[in-house]
Amino acid sequence: MRVTTLDAAAIHAEVLSRINSAPQLFERTAVCIDLGELEQVPVASEIRTVMDAVKRAGMLPVALARGNEIVDALARELDLPVVAQVRAVSKQSAEMQPKAEPAKPTPTMDLDSQGALAQLHHQPVRSGQRVYARNRDLVVTAAVGAGAEVMADGCVHVYGTLRGRALAGARGEITARVFCHEFNAELVSIAGVFRVFETIPKELAGKPVQAWLSGDDLHFARIGNP
Repeated sequence: MRVTTLDAAAIHAEVLSRINSAPQLFERTAVCIDLGELEQVPVASEIRTVMDAVKRAGMLPVALARGNEIVDALARELDLPVVAQVRAVSKQSAEMQPKAEPAKPTPTMDLDSQGALAQLHHQPVRSGQRVYARNRDLVVTAAVGAGAEVMADGCVHVYGTLRGRALAGARGEITARVFCHEFNAELVSIAGVFRVFETIPKELAGKPVQAWLSGDDLHFARIGNP
């Protein structure tokens, strides 16, 4: 979560609005706080106030994004870890970073990629499951249920209904795409830029769809003839 103000009330309202837009996705999500956009150098007490505002809204601050020596000193004073900064997201997600994605569900199937062009998954991906293809594409020949997550460093192909979350280009590959046979997704992300769907556009609901990244914007279009 990129913080642009130390106004606790404004932060609380923004986080609460984001959670209300997709409570199953964002409620009690672990977030990393990025202080890089602040004009003034904060002190530990101000960051504690920010963290409290985020927590009261329903998310769980767990770390600071790595920055300069000041951030490292703040992290030590607050007894928090620092993590590598993540890529900025699209306009649809305002100032929220993809580091604020939901905590990874279990079980996780994380397979190596030596010599393989794509990882094939032939079983339905059910709620709470996460399938990840490292350094390659992921091809799912069954449905991805609500609350499930399919993720790849390359493209994600779902030859069935996509009701859960699909994340392509997980390590920053901006040319990755998401393809699905039936589009009813909760969330689509490419190279860290994501969009949450509370209501699927009528022209895309249940249709074959592809998603791709252009600049900092996600684009969606039907595959094949209307």
